[in-house]
Amino acid sequence: MSSAKRPGTQGPGSHVADSHDLIRVHGARENNLKDVSIDLPKRRLTVFTGVSGSGKSSLVFNTVAAESQRLINETYSAFVQGFMPTLARPEVDVLEGLTTAIIVDQQRMGADPRSTVGTATDVNAMLRILFSRLGKPHIGPPSAYSFNTASVRASGAITVERGNKKAVKATFQRTGGMCTHCEGRGTVSDIDLTQLYDDSKSLSEGAFTIPGWKSDSQWTVQVYAQSGFVDPDKPIRRYTKKELHDFLYGEPVKVKVNGVNLTYEGLIPKIQKSFLSKDKEAMQPHIRAFVERAVTFTTCPECEGTRLSEGARSSKIRKISIADACAMEIRDLAQWVRDLDEPSVAPLLTALRDTLDSFVEIGLGYLSLDRPAGTLSGGEAQRVKMIRHLGSSLTDTTYVFDEPTVGLHPHDIQRMNDLLLRLRDKGNTVLVVEHKPEAIAIADHVVDLGPGAGAAGGTVCFEGTVEELRAADTVTGRHLDDRAVLKESVRKPTGALEIRGASTHNLQDVDVDVPLGVLCVVTGVAGSGKSSLIHGSVPAGADVVSVDQSPIKGSRRSNPATYTGLLEPIRKAFAKANDVKPALFSANSEGACPTCNGAGVIYTDLAMMAGVATPCEDCEGKRFQPSVLEYRFGGRDISEVLAMSVDAAEEFFGAGEARTPAAHKVLQRLSDVGLGYLTLGQPLTTLSGGERQRLKLATHMSEKGGVYVLDEPTTGLHLADVEQLLGLLDRLVDAGKSVIVIEHHQAVMAHADWIIDLGPGAGHDGGRIVFEGTPADLVADRSTLTGEHLAAYVGA
Repeated sequence: MSSAKRPGTQGPGSHVADSHDLIRVHGARENNLKDVSIDLPKRRLTVFTGVSGSGKSSLVFNTVAAESQRLINETYSAFVQGFMPTLARPEVDVLEGLTTAIIVDQQRMGADPRSTVGTATDVNAMLRILFSRLGKPHIGPPSAYSFNTASVRASGAITVERGNKKAVKATFQRTGGMCTHCEGRGTVSDIDLTQLYDDSKSLSEGAFTIPGWKSDSQWTVQVYAQSGFVDPDKPIRRYTKKELHDFLYGEPVKVKVNGVNLTYEGLIPKIQKSFLSKDKEAMQPHIRAFVERAVTFTTCPECEGTRLSEGARSSKIRKISIADACAMEIRDLAQWVRDLDEPSVAPLLTALRDTLDSFVEIGLGYLSLDRPAGTLSGGEAQRVKMIRHLGSSLTDTTYVFDEPTVGLHPHDIQRMNDLLLRLRDKGNTVLVVEHKPEAIAIADHVVDLGPGAGAAGGTVCFEGTVEELRAADTVTGRHLDDRAVLKESVRKPTGALEIRGASTHNLQDVDVDVPLGVLCVVTGVAGSGKSSLIHGSVPAGADVVSVDQSPIKGSRRSNPATYTGLLEPIRKAFAKANDVKPALFSANSEGACPTCNGAGVIYTDLAMMAGVATPCEDCEGKRFQPSVLEYRFGGRDISEVLAMSVDAAEEFFGAGEARTPAAHKVLQRLSDVGLGYLTLGQPLTTLSGGERQRLKLATHMSEKGGVYVLDEPTTGLHLADVEQLLGLLDRLVDAGKSVIVIEHHQAVMAHADWIIDLGPGAGHDGGRIVFEGTPADLVADRSTLTGEHLAAYVGA
């Protein structure tokens, strides 16, 4: 019998299985990571820090979590994998010791107009079962209480082929809870026809004023012009009654256009399907502006916005209908459920109680179940996703969080910290990407990436405890104990924006004067009514530039140059210098390499296996035809310009023969928001959340407006970057702009000229102004939660 010790054992009392207590990453090269090798302790809380764009998400989400999910997907049959997203193996040499990863990111909830907080968390499903069992009068099964299910009735003959064939009369009926008038949306729309077309013109003259509908080549327009229902050369105002009805309300029918079979339907149903079935928040800005002009949404008069049929609203438990239950604040609903004592549905009530209590525990007790999911902020959406994991019995799981403190007031951060520690204490590995010092402080292990962002980042600068990080000479270590100081003198307002009787959502008839010409910060706990007050009372209009939290859209073909409009003046400059068409210098147009269609890579679809992307051999990843690359401007071809960083391009287009003022202006704005290290042609899909937020801010800075409304601009920003943001806000105010910031970050509060604090709590406990004045007065006063935390922050 051999006495050789088995590898991995730790002594006579230990078991070999206990030796796998590390997640080992070797040679990670995703995005900007530079061959990173690191060992992460399991069953501990590890926080990843570093400036925005340093590679935190690339390491945590794109490497560790992505590989874990890919390996789990591979355990399913090929048939099941065909229905799942295909994930490529990350660029990494070795990944060992992985456990099942549960990702809780900041992606906003689905923007479907039918999606609510209740439907997204399964609480509605449980409530529907509860009402179908206990509701009086009894109206039917759970589907009878669903606003997504329409009532259906059918009757007729069916042929049963058994022995002798015979026809049997059959009827079918399903009771749904959908309001028939608004089809379960809660709102009805009225369309202003003058915004859809110019009735003095004919279709062939370009009567349509809908974005993207051009008369000459657009297929949709050709369907109307060649349908045979209307005369394309007759002005719309001269249509007969029948022509106008067919044009506006015609039923879908097949028509032949240029030899192709297409479907014709009236303009109104077409607009409803194309624009109104999508959430407004998810639309591109110019489409959203069109919808806001052309469509007015009003609460459905039949269901009063509840989305439910009269039958569903008539069935009640203790005088409460399912519509009433969904409209309650969740903390009140939790109490109502707790008071129900029905042994017949005891397990259901227990599950429902636990889920509702999780909402309250995570600080979302102020929400109601009928709140549309698309209206939740990124932080709220992330916490809603956390709810299903709080009561989970899973252990030895890896939970991955992307800035869980986003959108949280300092008062609420402690509660979030407790939840993260609770997940860890159940024996789970918790990986958190975070910037807030209060959240970094609870870490068992800290990994600091950097030293810079983009190409200057992607290496591990430090790993160890929080105390060791404080002493470390890294950007995070140096800034960890940074505290902004209160201004000695504040700017004087040049005017005021008067808000009177604001009552959106939970606001309680608020009257407030928002000072203009200064940096005004609106604060308050999550759910106190900040966004309702500012976005509801200061609409984005002619003089207001609003930068909200909605994510920027962009495919792998989009990049900073296309998103900011920078490519336009560059293309024109190249075209003018070489006397050719500007379209040649777009990888999405005529200049694209024909082999890869301007993508730079060839994508090979391998069915249920992960697709493979290989650099295009013809253009060598440059995305353009060889003939286009022969044209030069300032000694560079277009691919070399797109490979430049913002800082290098700013210098290139700022002086000399390549001087292009229009391009230089855009590059200056990108540099101002701290994105000087980004390359112009970098795909948007590779940018971090903080980088996307600042890219959006830079784009909006070009808009003409006297009032800037910013919603949590510090999201995704490192402590070192916040300083730069404050400098940018100061420059905007000094240039004569008025800046209104909705923010929780104490550094921004301390830097403000004026603070408006809402509260005192969230939901119906909030919606009131609890303080107006300078930051110094708020600290001296300490009468609100914000005042207490700001005083502690500045050390007063």
